[in-house]
Amino acid sequence: MDKAAIDIAKALVRLSELTIFELRGEWRRLHRMPPPMRLSRDLLIRGIIYQLQERAYGGLSTATARKLEQAGADPPSRGPANPTPSVSLRPGTRLVREWRGVTHTALIHADGIEWRGERYRSLSVVARKITGARWSGPRFFGLRRRQLDSHSRAGEGDGEG
Repeated sequence: MDKAAIDIAKALVRLSELTIFELRGEWRRLHRMPPPMRLSRDLLIRGIIYQLQERAYGGLSTATARKLEQAGADPPSRGPANPTPSVSLRPGTRLVREWRGVTHTALIHADGIEWRGERYRSLSVVARKITGARWSGPRFFGLRRRQLDSHSRAGEGDGEG
């Protein structure tokens, strides 16, 4: 282990013995600002140790700091970082799905979905009618990959069909 690593390990031992008031003083000394309000003892120690490591080994590269700055400036987005592209189906497309031993066919029209001779506004409504649960229609009919497992298709191996 190099000298800097040994010094940081010693500092960690020393910090673990300090009171929270002493930790706040150490934070102010290293960061040249007061610690955030109600910061836990553990987070105070982590913030102090990070500052010591940064001084010993150097901080973030300019490019990384710039990326973090830009990420912080962008408004927070809702939903997944990479939303699945919407599926555009042409009128006349037939979607077939077997569910609990029954084969269901949905016909795409310009103004909705036809299933069992009735029109519905979306695939999700049809999937809900078929399953009795709130399913994503495109996922139910196998048009989108699962969020968690990108290798399996929706409806394959789910034990329900």
